[in-house]
Amino acid sequence: MPAKRDYYEVLGVARDAGPPDIKRAYRKMAMQFHPDRNPGDPEAEERFKEAAEAFEVLNDPEKRRLYDQFGHEGPSRAGFSGFSGADEIFSHFGDLFGDLFENLGFGGRRAGGPQRGGDIKVELHLGLGDVVEGGDHDIVVPRRDRCGDCGGTGAATGTSPETCRQCGGNGQVIHRQGFFTLQTTCPVCRGEGKLIVHPCGGCSGTGVVARESTITVAVPAGVDDGQTLRIQGRGHPGGRGGPPGNLYVVIRVDADDRFVRDGFDVHSRAKVTMLQAALGCKVTVATLEGEETLDIEAGAQPGYTITRRGKGIPVLGGRGRGDHHVHLEVVVPEDLSDEHEELLREIAEERGEEVAAPAKGFLGFGRRRKKKG
Repeated sequence: MPAKRDYYEVLGVARDAGPPDIKRAYRKMAMQFHPDRNPGDPEAEERFKEAAEAFEVLNDPEKRRLYDQFGHEGPSRAGFSGFSGADEIFSHFGDLFGDLFENLGFGGRRAGGPQRGGDIKVELHLGLGDVVEGGDHDIVVPRRDRCGDCGGTGAATGTSPETCRQCGGNGQVIHRQGFFTLQTTCPVCRGEGKLIVHPCGGCSGTGVVARESTITVAVPAGVDDGQTLRIQGRGHPGGRGGPPGNLYVVIRVDADDRFVRDGFDVHSRAKVTMLQAALGCKVTVATLEGEETLDIEAGAQPGYTITRRGKGIPVLGGRGRGDHHVHLEVVVPEDLSDEHEELLREIAEERGEEVAAPAKGFLGFGRRRKKKG
């Protein structure tokens, strides 16, 4: 199997090209290599598929970032694994260009034939612990399903859809204007080629009903907020025997007050008193694996950082983990007793350090202090 070409090379754009340039380049190539303009030319069809895949990646900011960083394997981390077949490619193509190519006569391949089902997008909320562990999660997906009463035909029991007389069942009507031949969707049957004369009561003639289904999603460890998982074939059912759409699961990672995520690293804070920082101590901190006791060296300064190597977020699709950085926060006591204040002043005097004079209250009386004991 030949190696994939660089996506920027496929579309003929620079690596810093903006979205308008990328879309313009794709439109040009799609027009040039569309199979309906090049019947029986397998090379043109491959070029068309290649351009569609390149556009799908470069037009999406997250997929493009992963492609620029990791090459062709990168977009799979955002749920993209290429197009699985012609139906998916033409659905993607139609979504971008609408009815333009059908009106120009390039849509005969799809008119009246199988139609790919619509995609579904849902959100999955995870905690930071779920991100570290990965694993299976159940989600409830609202989707359209074939009506059980009519089997998806939309016609009442004992009846069947009738052929549209306007288009003769083709779903398309042809208009000739001088040298031009325009092919448009039939306005009577809306491209279906058939009409429901006696609609099914269970689905009101649509052939589908709304249902909720529970789907188990395998979430890889290390996912980040906003990333999308693509589950092929779990979207809405297709029409006229077409394949189902895809399910896109958008990951939402809930904030955790204990940690700040930075890529695959995490940062947290540990509070100690100024005496603990000066003399050294042990402090219990929250980690991604639970609580752990760390040793603080004597003389540690505010901002002192302990780096726990390999204790951060797992690297998505790779090996190893990021780091956990614990930043020391030194807390100065505000409720010194008179005795403690006197001791600190003696220490400061011995060290030759200038400190503020004792605070005085109203009319020269000393401020109220906490008494020892």
